[in-house]
Amino acid sequence: PATADLISRLATGRADDLLTTVALATPAPILIAPAMNQQMWRDKACAENIEKLDQLGFKRVGPADGEQACGDIGPGRMEQPQAIAARAAAFFDSGLLQGKRVLISAGPTREALDPVRYISNHSSGKMGYALAQAAVDAGAKTTLVSGPVALETPAHVSRIDVQSATEMLAQCLELSADSDIFIACAAVADYRPADIQSRKIKKGPENISLEMVRNPDIVATVAAAASRPFTVGFAAETNDVVAYAREKMQRKGLDMIVSNDVSNTGIGVNSDENEVTIIWPGGEQVLPQSAKANIARQIIARISAQIEIDPDKKREK
Repeated sequence: PATADLISRLATGRADDLLTTVALATPAPILIAPAMNQQMWRDKACAENIEKLDQLGFKRVGPADGEQACGDIGPGRMEQPQAIAARAAAFFDSGLLQGKRVLISAGPTREALDPVRYISNHSSGKMGYALAQAAVDAGAKTTLVSGPVALETPAHVSRIDVQSATEMLAQCLELSADSDIFIACAAVADYRPADIQSRKIKKGPENISLEMVRNPDIVATVAAAASRPFTVGFAAETNDVVAYAREKMQRKGLDMIVSNDVSNTGIGVNSDENEVTIIWPGGEQVLPQSAKANIARQIIARISAQIEIDPDKKREK
């Protein structure tokens, strides 16, 4: 952790121990993760030291805000290890997708009932956003079509916000025509209300019925296009995960699918970690539980490997 003392010594160019000596001697980028009491973080001297490090080109992750070991509440907590690892990984561009155009859908969709209510799901969008970061790190020009989420857009990613499945389909169809890779990671609602009420639905009878109609299948629609990108789907299942996912890949004509078991509450939806199986025609790869940023990088690496095997990025139907 970058304590107030360490930050002060780095800011003044001290080299009186191994860590500060290495920091002074290396030409490599340096990332710090501040960790200290909230009042120390707010102190003017500490703020000046942080500003000096920013000017010297140091990179920073955190600090986080919350309850501290001393009982205080405020900024100064060290950021979570997953966030630090993800930020550090951004220093290492793999170049695996250099020059490629990647389109990713992420997050949930919202299907309106009336002006104030909607049907949605618990998707946080974290996996899709991790994939967008990993694609950028691999050198790809990356576009994110996102449902409503509480996440910051990764640096160098173009983001288009949508609400409904119909809006997401329209954007994905338009953008996929000029994309080399499409990763359908969004948790799209399977159904939507047949009619959207123009006024708020009032409380009335004890029971009401709601007519639903099926939403378009975005990944299958993109995969069925005459000239389409390398298309990757996601399959969130609760049983027979790999078997269902492989059948889905074949039925929808996908090049690859990523399956995960959403019955495991420790991974997947709203979690910072995931455990998946990547499936493609003739093979599969299990990725053990890890931070979603790590899982995303491995998925991007597998996509790159499959494209190398079959470099013709556009699949003529």
